[in-house]
Amino acid sequence: MTAQLTFKDVTLGYDRHPAVHHLSGEVAPGALLAVVGPNGAGKSTLFRGLVGLLRPLAGEIHIGKLRARDIAYLPQSADVDRSFPISVFDFAATGLWRSTGLLGGIGRKSQANVLAALAAVGLNGFERRAIGTLSGGQMQRLLFARVLLQDARVIVLDEPFNAIDAKTSADLLGLVKHWHAEGRTVLAALHDMDLVRAHFPETVLLAREPVAWGATAEVLTAENLLAARRMCEAFDDTAVPCATEHRPARAA
Repeated sequence: MTAQLTFKDVTLGYDRHPAVHHLSGEVAPGALLAVVGPNGAGKSTLFRGLVGLLRPLAGEIHIGKLRARDIAYLPQSADVDRSFPISVFDFAATGLWRSTGLLGGIGRKSQANVLAALAAVGLNGFERRAIGTLSGGQMQRLLFARVLLQDARVIVLDEPFNAIDAKTSADLLGLVKHWHAEGRTVLAALHDMDLVRAHFPETVLLAREPVAWGATAEVLTAENLLAARRMCEAFDDTAVPCATEHRPARAA
């Protein structure tokens, strides 16, 4: 099967210092892929590169025939400014911006879609509340509602179940599995290895560099996890990227 996403010897980082080093691999259409690793392993950096927020220092990320609108990104909830004065309804509706435009209004059908998305994540009745009044779990539900409205072919989730209650995690995991059943490609950065083993058939183990990529049972071995921890502890944050012959690009 033709790959939907391809990483070709990719190095990503900040201020010319690599945070993800020499990653190569392919993601098939409809994959349900976990990205795991110790704190500081580069999971969020990888996702920022994938969605176009960070340019590779070396190597290439190919997104095939996908357009930017075909990829939905759920950042960590800590990255969202919850002091911004916006209602739950209006925040969720930003998931429609690719069809309505940044300043465009939404019609009755779109309003109904927003209400349906909020109901799907258990936030019906919260429409007029300010996002700053939500609990952590409620905010995560809202982020999922925004992704749901994007109706994307590829969904990128950065720590989607972090610091939320078990009921919220179960509900949102159900939505992830529903997306997968629809044939969408889902990539999720996760730290709960039991959850990964139970629900994600494919896994990438990162430790600033790739440790293993493949079937989850073969990747999450004790030996690989120990190697990942040691690699992160030994990684030089002041390292510079390897020399390359050309300036990299995020390729279409």
